[in-house]
Amino acid sequence: MSTVLVTGGTGQLGAVLVPALRGRGHAVRVMSRRPGPPVADAERAVADLATGTGLDSAVHGVDVVVHLASDPGDVRRVDVEGTERLLLAAQRAGVAHVVYLSIVGCDRNPLALYRAKTEAEAMVLDGRVPGTVLRATQFHDFVAQTVAMMQRGPLMLLPKGMRGALVDLRDVADRLVALVQDGPSGRVRDLGGPEVLDVGDAVTRWSKAVGRPVPRIVRIPAVGGVMRAFANGTNLPGPQADLGARTFTAWLDGLADPATRRQPGA
Repeated sequence: MSTVLVTGGTGQLGAVLVPALRGRGHAVRVMSRRPGPPVADAERAVADLATGTGLDSAVHGVDVVVHLASDPGDVRRVDVEGTERLLLAAQRAGVAHVVYLSIVGCDRNPLALYRAKTEAEAMVLDGRVPGTVLRATQFHDFVAQTVAMMQRGPLMLLPKGMRGALVDLRDVADRLVALVQDGPSGRVRDLGGPEVLDVGDAVTRWSKAVGRPVPRIVRIPAVGGVMRAFANGTNLPGPQADLGARTFTAWLDGLADPATRRQPGA
């Protein structure tokens, strides 16, 4: 089996992916910017995509890199230039395969993070290190993030037409594990959730599930390129996409345990 480096491996998806990789017999090294507590059955590597510090050590002896790390607040240095630094380090180390997780519709939305993801995809596919790019839709926690961004007191201002095909972290992790084992595959089919949801309805259901007051949702026109792109469904999986199995309802049922609840921005 392979030795797999997971960048951003201490994040939300990494916490699901690392044990999934271990369960398939892979040795796992988790990369993060700062030292932290041990990760069960995995090595820790400290490296900074924004500066390149520690990258050569992090990729040494690695067969596959799964690149999850991202920083919406510093997309140029981390998502774009950081991906370039990571690929150069991987090339020097003789890494055989880089798997990159991107976002469905990133090439059709002017959001800075999405533009950065599109640039990073091109780097991964340029051939210096054999690569695979998977685009996935927003995770279920996108609902909590939307509340944190859009709620103003008891009101939530939500652009008309906003929908999401929210995908479960476990479905994304399962797909990434399969891609690690498949070897370099270029741009593969997108992955989306099994259902298209109205974001306002999803917010209402989530609020009830976690015991928060349900905001009054006020629909507003989708103004600006970013919001118009979302309203036009550029974030939804196309007809050729693969769909995960775990529904939003199933995810909400899992939030019934207070220990598993996540608050907005958590």
